[in-house]
Amino acid sequence: MKTRKTYYTTLKNPFMWLSVALVVSSCVWGIMYGSARYGGAWLGIVLPAAAALWYALDLILGGRMHMYKIALPAGLFLVVLAMRMMINERSYPVGYVSMYLMIALVFGWTISGRGFSRRWLVALFAIPLAALVCEMKLANRDLTVVLPEVLFFSGMMALVCSLHRRPDDGTYYPTWGDRPDGRKIRSLSPYFLVIPYIMKTRNTSQNFISDSIEATKMDAYIRKKRREGLAGFGITHVLIAAYVRTVSQYPGLNRFTSGQKIFSRPDIQVNMAIKKEMATGSPDTVIKMFFKQTDTAQDVYKEVNTKFAEAKKPTLDSSFDNTARILTYIPGLLLRFTVAFLQFLDYFGLLPNWLMHISPFHGSMFITSMASLGIPPIYHHLYDFGNVPIFVAFGIKRRVNEVVDDGKVVRRQYVDYTVVTDERICDGFYYATAMKYMKKIMANPECLDTPPEEVVQDIY
Repeated sequence: MKTRKTYYTTLKNPFMWLSVALVVSSCVWGIMYGSARYGGAWLGIVLPAAAALWYALDLILGGRMHMYKIALPAGLFLVVLAMRMMINERSYPVGYVSMYLMIALVFGWTISGRGFSRRWLVALFAIPLAALVCEMKLANRDLTVVLPEVLFFSGMMALVCSLHRRPDDGTYYPTWGDRPDGRKIRSLSPYFLVIPYIMKTRNTSQNFISDSIEATKMDAYIRKKRREGLAGFGITHVLIAAYVRTVSQYPGLNRFTSGQKIFSRPDIQVNMAIKKEMATGSPDTVIKMFFKQTDTAQDVYKEVNTKFAEAKKPTLDSSFDNTARILTYIPGLLLRFTVAFLQFLDYFGLLPNWLMHISPFHGSMFITSMASLGIPPIYHHLYDFGNVPIFVAFGIKRRVNEVVDDGKVVRRQYVDYTVVTDERICDGFYYATAMKYMKKIMANPECLDTPPEEVVQDIY
């Protein structure tokens, strides 16, 4: 991956707060004294106020991890200044307008880590600041006329002084095109760049596979873990732990498609629908579990059982249930538009992070146990809403009489499982290799007691 110059600032940096104060002051001064001269309400009040507030919020909330986003409000503020000058073109030469627009482009390019070094940004904002001061003296202008621009460029110079460059240690930091829940993969082949525009939904991109695992070693491993004190340890824990271990070696399974782009998820999120009680009238709910690539079977057991215990409480008050209950208060037709609006936000990666955190339709995998219902596994479809790319179902154990090499008949137990996948996130060979690895882990689950020796990182 080509190294980017990534910058950040912190809330402890006084220059950051000085930058916020100066930019907001520039906006306030322009509103108080410049709206009539510079294009009325929109150019004098609405747009500069929106840009200044946006700038302050972005810098305070995202200065550490998302500094690149500051280019948008800063660019808007510069464009507004340029439009003001175009309206007042008798007083300002065209060169000023061109300079402001060029500064917006260079600043956006640089703060995104693809342009000049940070020290050049000081000169970038010092030049128009010096030009404004010289013009004020030569043209005998009152300071109030150019004060919004002077305050703004002073604020941007203070911002540059607050920036720190991250070390080039190979760590990836978010940039344009990434989502809150995933990093955009930019080195895919042309096939995978185009295919999401042809197969637009998960339902039209599904592949189905079924397999079975001989359960002798798995059963022995489950009995061993229960003797060690992991009460209730079972096939669900083994399957989820095997999936987590597989993702640590084949991270392509943890990708997802959204907005016709393919992203890599940083953590592992497993969703599971459960019933509070095994009765037909018992309400359903969904638990969402979060794992790291280094988690062992014990880590998986703790997370799964913690979420199970929360969901089994007498009061149905999980975050997902509370959110779903709020949606039920919306009238049917309006609810349809509400869901459509949420899909629109999700397409562009603008869905609130807290909502994706509880959504059962966003995650790495959805798993369902048909064994608890006493039936074979089904092929469960993928959801078009959200971005879950894999659905796994496993069924009740079945017993089979088999003839072994010496002619004896032995009775063995098998666990059947099905996997429905979104074929757009990786190719068939990758899927097949990962599935064989996962089956190997389930057949020999002892390795799940220790973290993987190495975690493989997904491509960039």
